Amino acid sequence: MELEYLDKCPVCKESHTKKTFIVCNDFTVSNEKFNLDECKSCGFVFTNPRPNAKTIGPYYNAESYISHTDSNKGLINKIYKNVRNITLKGKIDLINKYKSNKGRLLDIGTGTGYFISAAENNGWKVTGVEPDDSARKQAKSKINGIINQDLFCCFDESDSFDTITMWHVLEHVHLLEESLEKINQIISPTGTLIVAVPNCESYDAAYYKEYWAAYDVPRHLYHFKKADINTLFARYGFEVVETKGMIFDSYYVSMLSEKYKNNGNSNLLTLFKAFMVGLKSNLNANGNNHSSLIYVLKKK
Repeated sequence: MELEYLDKCPVCKESHTKKTFIVCNDFTVSNEKFNLDECKSCGFVFTNPRPNAKTIGPYYNAESYISHTDSNKGLINKIYKNVRNITLKGKIDLINKYKSNKGRLLDIGTGTGYFISAAENNGWKVTGVEPDDSARKQAKSKINGIINQDLFCCFDESDSFDTITMWHVLEHVHLLEESLEKINQIISPTGTLIVAVPNCESYDAAYYKEYWAAYDVPRHLYHFKKADINTLFARYGFEVVETKGMIFDSYYVSMLSEKYKNNGNSNLLTLFKAFMVGLKSNLNANGNNHSSLIYVLKKK
């Protein structure tokens, strides 16, 4: 498999400042090992080397990768899908908080379309972006709005979105700078950008170490901390105005992590252990250091 090596930190752009932070296994597809490098200058952690944009596709080819397949196989996926109905309401409440009279919404990384469908049903005029053919087809069947394959070929400066969402997408984006520049172009001056990513400073990340499921190499290219988000988005004129924890993610990630620790096995004992780790992670989060975090950003 062809890999690409980053010689600069994606956040601070310092050159030759990396050391290996941890080595992780791809538990989902290939069972290959990947290095996570840490920038010595700013501390940002990223997968390096990594498959390039043309070769990453096969690493998503797994029935268990629920955001693309909508699989109902296995207890963990069934739990995920039941919880999704609860989290969808929270996401809709959040976007309405910053634009109560609705407007134009762009959802980048639409997956199989559950969020964008809920937003459309709530009165938003929706557009999506989803590169995976199968997921995009499923999403299109759920909405009247448009779902494009690519962020770059379908939007220009004449577009203006009131809200742009990226739910667990930023960590997957190869063209990070280009994508953020494009978002900066097409968001309204008073618009809201909402970004949700795993938080590698959380208790469950520290507890599970190389088995932490949210490292999810090599599909997750970047492993963000709160300081990284502030630094990265400040370069494009954004500031974080609110941070929210995704409390269910600690339980879901811990369930997967326990499964990985136990050679792919999951039973009542491992589920109980995962629940306790997830609970402790939330209790130790102090309001804004959960397993996954939602960042609400506005232009300065």
